[in-house]
Amino acid sequence: MKPWPNVYLPPASFKFPELSINSTWGRRIDRDKFNIYVCGITPYDATHLGHARTYLTFDLINRYQVLRGRSLNFIENVTDVDDPLFERARRDGIFWKDLSDSQVRLFESDMTSLRVLPPKTYLSVSETVNLVIDGIKKLDDKKMIYKLDQDLYFDIGSHLKSLPISMDDAIQIFQERGGDPNRPGKRNSLDPVLWRESKSDEPSWESPFGLGRPGWHIECSVIAIFGATVTGKSEPLLDIQGGGTDLIFPHHFMTKVIAEEISNLTFAAEYVHTGMLGYDGEKMSKSKGNLVFVNEILKSDVDPMVLRYALIKLHYSEDSMWDNALLDSAALEITKIRSALSRSEVAPTSNIIQNMVIALSKNLDVDLALRHLLNWSEETLQGKSGGNVGTISRFIDSALGLAL
Repeated sequence: MKPWPNVYLPPASFKFPELSINSTWGRRIDRDKFNIYVCGITPYDATHLGHARTYLTFDLINRYQVLRGRSLNFIENVTDVDDPLFERARRDGIFWKDLSDSQVRLFESDMTSLRVLPPKTYLSVSETVNLVIDGIKKLDDKKMIYKLDQDLYFDIGSHLKSLPISMDDAIQIFQERGGDPNRPGKRNSLDPVLWRESKSDEPSWESPFGLGRPGWHIECSVIAIFGATVTGKSEPLLDIQGGGTDLIFPHHFMTKVIAEEISNLTFAAEYVHTGMLGYDGEKMSKSKGNLVFVNEILKSDVDPMVLRYALIKLHYSEDSMWDNALLDSAALEITKIRSALSRSEVAPTSNIIQNMVIALSKNLDVDLALRHLLNWSEETLQGKSGGNVGTISRFIDSALGLAL
């Protein structure tokens, strides 16, 4: 797949310290090549604000690493072969590929509007089935798979000791998120399906294991292995594996153990997750029918930079509530900043930019960085001078993705 258009990143003239971020698990490494994998959309409800918050968070991380002088290798998938997509297509009487393609185009348009840096490797499941088949063959060589009827399962037994949650919780969440813990004949309740028999209205591919299609999890394992660039056997494939907290288990755990069995490498140094976004006092979710979509907000004449500003101001690692008052507040603050940036004489900029860099370096404290910027704007509007408007404008653009 071809990603959305690239975004120009103005060069930085300031020193960026190492970025400290909250990790669900893992330990930070620092190397010249920054490999990051962010789980992409399942294209049937794109792009809701929960999606946008996640991709904006990792966009901030990617921007920061580029400004530190790191070579960015950003990898992202599109899960266009999956049960929820097929179920939606059946419900709406749409061919699954038409539904997928329309939602991917919408997602890419939203990412372009929000000025998200595009991935270097951007692959869908349907175009990487050969990678999935090759990965399953490697697992078969290690006796890690077994057949149940026409489906192939990964034997997770040797990895159960490293579960990030209790077994009881894992079985419950596995059931809620597409797993089949109660299927008779499975070796372990949590064994994920790698290859399954397709239904009559689902796509299928020839393979050594029979006609069928990939299951969930293994797609991200093989796409990450394909896209990552490593120089030694002791290095992890990825610096960061990212996504929302709803992916911690089973998806990120399963992706990790499958990838490590296929590659014989550590999958990721760190696992970073964004909090959930709620609306009107409830978790925003497909099942509750309370999703708020980026394109609907933008169609109501909201400036994309106002939406970006409002979302990045919410701290990424915390669960948050969304309401339209956040847009109103963001619009007012952006108006003040733009007014300051329009002046030919502005308040001193060097210290304010360095303070913003420090705020971002400490677990992406965007709210603090923006407060520094608003204080500078107020000083500028009060008539202080001695700064360089071009320098701070370029910094806001490159570090925060705000084209003001």
